[in-house]
Amino acid sequence: MVMVMGRTIRLFRKRHIPDELIELKDDEILRCDDEVIITKWTSIHPRDDLLGGTSAFFLKDGYKVSKFYNLQGKFFCWYCDIIMMHETDDEGRAVYEDLLLDVVIYPDGRVEVVDSGEFADALENGLIDKNKAIMAMRSLDKLLGIIYRGEFDGLKKVVEDAEHQVDK
Repeated sequence: MVMVMGRTIRLFRKRHIPDELIELKDDEILRCDDEVIITKWTSIHPRDDLLGGTSAFFLKDGYKVSKFYNLQGKFFCWYCDIIMMHETDDEGRAVYEDLLLDVVIYPDGRVEVVDSGEFADALENGLIDKNKAIMAMRSLDKLLGIIYRGEFDGLKKVVEDAEHQVDK
């Protein structure tokens, strides 16, 4: 929970595959304003390759950029989710909806778009409607444009600046 303009905000993640709504109650919110929410977190579901990371939700752009750390606490990739943020409700719940399309950027510069099959399944089965699908594809296109033009460092800087503020 975090206080924003005198209100307590609770951050939730909505997924379609699997269908779940989870409160991110253990995430540490490093920054929260009209442009971005930045969180530091550990993996919700235990994994053998992921300890946690730091994420920046770019609220108006439709994507989340995360710096992933392995079990030894070492950086291993940038992971970008295509998302839709929903307005905070009367109970202070801010929900980000994971729209399944993801981009992974490896330290060697390789870029991989992942989970497009899940996105197609969700669209085909009515889990994501046409308007959300259009928005997701436009957000993906915008993010890939930033990456391919060599401008991803600007997004990375937002995450890393927040990490450095915590380290001080």
